[in-house]
Formats: sequence, structure tokens, C-alpha cells
Amino acid sequence: MAQAYTEASIKTLSSLEHIRLRPGMYIGRLGGGTHAEDGIYVLLKETIDNCIDEFTMGYGKKIEIELNERTLHVRDYGRGIPLGKLIDCVSIINTGAKYDSETFQKSVGLNGVGQKAVNALAFDYKAQAFRDGQTKLVEFSQGKLKKDNRVAKTDERNGTLVEFTPDEALFGKDFKFRAEFIEDMLWNYAFLNRGLTLTFNGKSFRSENGLKDLLQKELAGEPLYPIIHLEGEDIEVAFTHGAHYGEEYWSFVNGQHTTMGGTHLAAFREALVETMRNHFKKDYDAADVRQAIDAAVAVRVMEPVFESQTKTKLGSANVAPEGPSIKEFVGKFMQQSLDTYLHKNKETAEIIKKKIEENEHERKELAGIRSLARERAKKASLHNRKLRDCRQHLGDRGERAEESTLFIVEGDSAAGSLTATRDVQTQAVFALKGKPLNTYGLSKKVIYENEEFHLLQSALNIEDGLDGLRYNKIVIATDADVDGMHIRLLLLSFFLQFFPDVIRNGHLFILETPLFRVRNKKETRYCYNEAEKQAAIVALGSTHEITRFKGLGEISAGEFKGFIGDDIRLEPVNMNHLVSSDELLAFFMGKNTPERQDFIIANLKIEKDLVEV
Repeated sequence: MAQAYTEASIKTLSSLEHIRLRPGMYIGRLGGGTHAEDGIYVLLKETIDNCIDEFTMGYGKKIEIELNERTLHVRDYGRGIPLGKLIDCVSIINTGAKYDSETFQKSVGLNGVGQKAVNALAFDYKAQAFRDGQTKLVEFSQGKLKKDNRVAKTDERNGTLVEFTPDEALFGKDFKFRAEFIEDMLWNYAFLNRGLTLTFNGKSFRSENGLKDLLQKELAGEPLYPIIHLEGEDIEVAFTHGAHYGEEYWSFVNGQHTTMGGTHLAAFREALVETMRNHFKKDYDAADVRQAIDAAVAVRVMEPVFESQTKTKLGSANVAPEGPSIKEFVGKFMQQSLDTYLHKNKETAEIIKKKIEENEHERKELAGIRSLARERAKKASLHNRKLRDCRQHLGDRGERAEESTLFIVEGDSAAGSLTATRDVQTQAVFALKGKPLNTYGLSKKVIYENEEFHLLQSALNIEDGLDGLRYNKIVIATDADVDGMHIRLLLLSFFLQFFPDVIRNGHLFILETPLFRVRNKKETRYCYNEAEKQAAIVALGSTHEITRFKGLGEISAGEFKGFIGDDIRLEPVNMNHLVSSDELLAFFMGKNTPERQDFIIANLKIEKDLVEV
């Protein structure tokens, strides 16, 4: 029976209680650190943002970050928070200097919320300000003041030091910072703030060429032409075209990485197309102009309006009070700067023109193949039993839509076990017939000619980009044997070549499944590696028995439930350490070459060697 709705039902929370009860409003998501968007990284970002604002205003050219297990230390050399307001600035919501446009112009932190959320969501939190030979230190736990130290003398340079440990009661007892995600964040700060040096556990991050450096670091293959790098007051743009499929963008507002884009990115995409049409005097299709583009866009505006506290998408903004809209500003800059560049660099302009025309030719060629494939898929779908769909999908209004997951498995046996025990609300299963086609070196039309890949693409709904993606997580679940690893490589090649955005946006994962089951009459333990097996043997004693799982099909439905539920182990697939996907695919997935044969011979280990190791 529903509880009565009375005056007693109405509650007023303090800002601290509200942040801890509804952290999603402040940091977007919690998460244990396996995804770059997880809340523990947002806490670090909010802290660094304050340091960046100091640098932007001309104070402090170095920011030091240190990670000691789960505790982060962030030290800047700006002006330092005024000592008398230190407690207020880190604990009282809607308190800060960002409301004063003269003190902080074109700042990313505008609402006086960020550092208070860091404090409230940390188990331990310390803030120390250094100003003109004096310092003050305050200490908190879960947002509550523990110690307010007196002002003392210091020889330290001006600035602020923040130290915090995220609260495992919120982020989970197994949360862990991944160094690669932090390093990506710091590189972005460096690219956007030339002259600033950031250090992370002693490693230095600094950029001399801004967004041009960003693209050179991020490009997966050789660009078709030298990176076009354009700069103006409050705007910087860098772009080129590659040989890949899709569009890849890095967009920023006032130094904030707007991973979801927004009005500034939409303005750039539109302005790029219009400028190309005007320059070449041809009414190109927008998709043909932007296909295979890699671009970075950064703008600085007064009082940006973001769509959430996490600031991942820009809503509306003006470059200055009563100035042009962001669309007008970006459009005018691109029309003038890019058109001038193309006139001065005719060789690059010809390469771009040729690329647009090639994209147009391929698009028209695919149009006929697509219609045939769709007709075939309509007929096949009546009999196709390869997809066991779930009820909630990414983009639905359901509370669990973000949990939507598609498992790609090999064969009906594994699919049967997984299907029998899955959560039908959020977990779908796609069964491969066997080893899929090696797509390396093939054009995109293979997706429409190969029934299995076309059905997979249709299940994911990514034919026209990620906007319609139906599952937040795409999980490759293959056996841990040679055949399973080969299938995994073939699927990774497929996504790398045709849908790299799936990987770049953190949607692709590898399912870790146990290799051993160790049990006695009282207890059963599942082990994912040799070390876990040996520990289980010691724990269970001499009466134990060991089962080696050869494939997913051997694991019963009852056992499978534990591997895809709350304790699921997923390894995210990312491009953090991938210098050139083209070279990597050519080496591993191309035709046999002397280089690959030499590599195999040099690294081959016989069973005797493995035993000795």
C-alpha cells in the first residue's frame, strides 16, 4: 500500500545532503573508474578547472598532479584562495569568484558548485591556500569539517593545494583510477593552454602547437593532407581527412572538453560544409564533405550555458556581451579563414576536392547495395534467430536504458547459456555462425553483402552514425582459446575499420570469463587466471577439485549468471596506446608477410618453455 502523501513527505535537504543523495546532478555518473566519464575523473577535472582558470587569468604556469593509490593531490601556483574565505569556497554551495566577470573572464567554472561536490563526495578532503607568506589548511570528511587550522607563516609560493580521496561508499569498494584516462585529460589541458606545464607523477604534459598537436597525437593513420590549423581571437580549429569511416571530433569550450558537442560543434560542422561548397562552387552533400574528417574545435565565450553541471555539452553562448551568437561567430571565422587558406594552398584544396568526390562516388555506389541488403534483411529477419533482444535500449526513457548491453558470442551453445540466464530487460545476445569474415582491406559495401555483418549493424543501428546506437555496451564474449581469440581479432578489426567511433566513445568491451572452477563440498570459486587458481587451491585445501573451462558453451546457465551480473568483469577496448590502427590492422589482419612470419617465429614459445616460465 502506498504511503500517504502529507506535509511530512516534504523534505528540505542541505546542499551537502543533496550532493551525496543525488551525485548524478553534479558529476553525471558514479562509476568505478573503468570509463573515462566516470565520476572519479570528474572530481579531478573540477579541481584542475580551478587551476586552469588561474592560468587563463595570467597566474601560475605549472600544475602538479600526484596519484598515490586512491588519493589525488593537485597543486597550482596561482593567486591562492583568499585565506579568510577558504572554508566557504570549498564547502558552501554557490560561493566563489566566478560570478565576478572582472576576476575570471571566460571561465569554465561558473556556478560555484564543482569544488563543493568534490568535497562532499570525498571520504577525505583537504584544501590549503598559500598567499603572500601565509597559509591556511582545512580538512573535511564526507563534506563535513573536521579541522580548521589557524593561519600560519609559510615559505611556499602562492597557490592552492587540494587533496582528496573519493568515498568508496559512493564509488564502490573496488574503484580505481586508470592512469591513461588521467593522462588523456591532462594532454587536453596542455593542448588548450599553450605555455602551461602539467605534471602527473613526474611526467610532463606541455604543448607548443595547440590543437594541431592534439590531432597529431590522436590520428589513427596518416592524414590525406597536412593538418589545417586556423586561429583567431577566442577560436582555434584544426582538421584533416583520413582514410577511415565516420567523423571524429574533439570540441572544447573555455578549456572544457565537451564530449557531447553542442552548439559550437554544430556550427563548425555546418560552416565547414558551407565554406567548401562556396569555395569549390559545388552543392556537395554535407555527408560527403565530412566523411573521414578528424577535427578539433576550441572556443572561448563569456558565460557559457552548458546543458548540465558536468559541462559535456554546450547549450547557448555569446562570445561577448551583446556579441554574435556562437553560430554566427564560428560561421564567419570559417568562411574567412578557411577560404583564404584554400586559396593559398591549392595543392591541399585539390586533395580535399578529390576526397569529397570519392566520398560522393562511394555513397552513391552503396545506395543500391543498401536497398538490396535491406530487402534481404527483411526476409531474413523472419527466420533469423541470431539476435535475442532486450526490452530497454540506449535512448529509451526507462530508468535502466544506460545498462543496455549486447553480447556478441560464437555459436548457439554459448548463446543458449547466456540467453537462459541474462537480464531480459537490459541484456541482448547476438550469436555468430562461426568465424566472421576478415574485413581488412575491404570497402564498406562488404557490410551489406555479408549477411552476418549487416544483421549486426542493423541490431546496433549504427548505419548512419552513433546517434541511434541501441546498446550502451557492446561486449565481445568469445572463448579464451586460439579460435576465440581469432574471432575477437576479426570483430575488433571490423569495428576499427568501419565504426571506430564505437571504440572512441567507450562502447566496446571484452568479457572476461573464468578459466577454472575450484571447489570442494562446501565452497566453489571461479578463477580468471593462474594466480587466482593457486590462491583458491590453498584456501580450499586438499579435498578440492579443479575444472578447466574450454569454452563458454561448457559453462552452465546457472554458473553464467554470476559472470554477467553485478560481478561482471569487462575490459574496455580503447585507442589510448594505438598510434596507427592502419599499420596495426595491416600487420595482424593483412595478407601473410615476411615481417609477420618473422615476428611469429621470434616470439613462438613451445610448451616446454611455458612450463619453465
